[in-house]
Amino acid sequence: MEKQALLEKTLENLSRLPNWRVREISDYVDFLIQKNEDKNITKGIKEIISQSQSFQFLEEEQELYSDSDLIQKY
Repeated sequence: MEKQALLEKTLENLSRLPNWRVREISDYVDFLIQKNEDKNITKGIKEIISQSQSFQFLEEEQELYSDSDLIQKY
């Protein structure tokens, strides 16, 4: 079923429900939209950070300590 047909069927079904149930469904749809937007924002932030040179100095930092420097190993 394509999107338009699903939307029409959903609207038809929603029109048969009581108002309190429609409000509940509307709140859930708002939640899903917010969740999707948050996922997109997080993905965008990850892409920006991965392309950024801000923390490149950490990749080039040489090791200061090794296992032989440890007094106690757990």
